[in-house]
Amino acid sequence: MNDHTPAAPELWSTIDTLTQWLDTNRPVEGREGLLLRVLKLTEEVGEVSEAVIGATGQNPRKGVTHTWEDVQAELCDVVITALVALRTLTPEARGVFGRHLDRVRERSLGSLD
Repeated sequence: MNDHTPAAPELWSTIDTLTQWLDTNRPVEGREGLLLRVLKLTEEVGEVSEAVIGATGQNPRKGVTHTWEDVQAELCDVVITALVALRTLTPEARGVFGRHLDRVRERSLGSLD
C-alpha cells in the first residue's frame, strides 16, 4: 500500500460519504434510482473501453487519444462506482465485500492458513 492508497476504514468512510452525497442529490428515488445507480457501472466500463481503444490507437480516424494513465483512472472509477452501488444496496457493504473477497481468494489461491 502506498501513501495514496487509503486504508480499508478510510476507503469505506469515503464510500459512505460519496453514497450519502449521491443520495442527497439524486433526481430519481426508490427502486428506479437504485437501478440507475447500478447501471452507472455500464457507463464507467464503457469509458474504460474507450480509453483502451484510445490508448492503443485502434480507431484509425482518431488515432491515439488516451494514455494508459487514463485507463487506470477509468478503472478506478469503475471500482468506486461498484463500491457505491454495493453500499447503496446494503449498509453492510464492507462486510459483504470482505466475505466475498475471502471466498474468491480461497477459491483461486487456496487457504492461506
